Amino acid sequence: MADLQDELHDTTEIGGLPVDDPVDDPFPQAYAAALDAVDRVRTLLAEHPVADGYSALPWALRKLSWYDLELGDSSVDTDVPRLREGHVGALLWSLHLPGEPAPGRALVSTLEQLDLIRSVVRGHPEGLRLARTAGQVIDARNCGRVAVIPGPAPAAALGDSVAILRVLHSLGVRVVTLAGTSWASEAGLSRFGEEVVREMNRLGVLADLSGASDATIARALTLSRTPVLCTRSGARALCPHPDNLPDELLGGLGAAKGLCMVPLAADQTGPRLKDVADHLDHVRNLAGPDCVALAGTYDSGADHPQDLADPSCYPRLIAELLRRGWPEADLALLTWGNVQRVLRSADFAARTAQERRGPSAATIGELDG
Repeated sequence: MADLQDELHDTTEIGGLPVDDPVDDPFPQAYAAALDAVDRVRTLLAEHPVADGYSALPWALRKLSWYDLELGDSSVDTDVPRLREGHVGALLWSLHLPGEPAPGRALVSTLEQLDLIRSVVRGHPEGLRLARTAGQVIDARNCGRVAVIPGPAPAAALGDSVAILRVLHSLGVRVVTLAGTSWASEAGLSRFGEEVVREMNRLGVLADLSGASDATIARALTLSRTPVLCTRSGARALCPHPDNLPDELLGGLGAAKGLCMVPLAADQTGPRLKDVADHLDHVRNLAGPDCVALAGTYDSGADHPQDLADPSCYPRLIAELLRRGWPEADLALLTWGNVQRVLRSADFAARTAQERRGPSAATIGELDG
């Protein structure tokens, strides 16, 4: 927030006039409105911090021999000072792999990144805290820590075994991306894929459908008993990126109370802050305010829109949405409320499902062979 307010005082003019001496400003109403916007953003984010749906920091840290996220580290996009400045209260830490992993390597790499996440959080106890449930996310925030939720993990790590899903869940994974497997293909979910989704529901693991085929997304929306996520998806009507969603699927996602997490990635949303805001407007207007959230995609190698270079810049985006007339209630859902709702829903549905059925013993050979 400091950088947003600094812009008001360090920039020589607003509307072409100096702002360092408001008494002499012939447009005091404009000056007062600018200060009021800063106060409104600060107050809103203090109560409803940002839950960032996609951070690739674990992979970025693998390549560094030394780092200190408490003091700040210029070699990565994300550190504790910038998270605090951006009012980030929770992060989904991606376990995705760059490119296509070698056969059998996906699970090993996922486990290595889970081990790294634990090490990073343990080494930064004043800033970060691991969380597995909606309640633990709230506890971390109340203690002044940023909640770290492991996931999304690649479904390729599961291979053909539902048992590996249960192991990853026991290690903290709470989101799995379905794309990139034989059982979640262009043709949609196979019978084994459907069984994986049912087991995810039973465990409380959320399905991430970003990058999945339209057929897989449509079937998962119908099958899943908990809301699904698209952790890196904008509106295809505004940008024809393959990971963005067409209006038909956005409407279905909204009807299913799922979540479209709009990425701050220039190739998906455009090179300017206003382009990101346009995607957020489109998703909100089409699917409803309960369907939209944010995904920074920081440390993923993506180019970010101007004025959104790192997590400290979130207040600038919220200020733009306020300027566009977003109600504060909708902004509270965007930053925090929608992610909390989805996490709580997964926890509740898992408790109910576990009363009805035991662990799945299905194999891909039995169902798809």
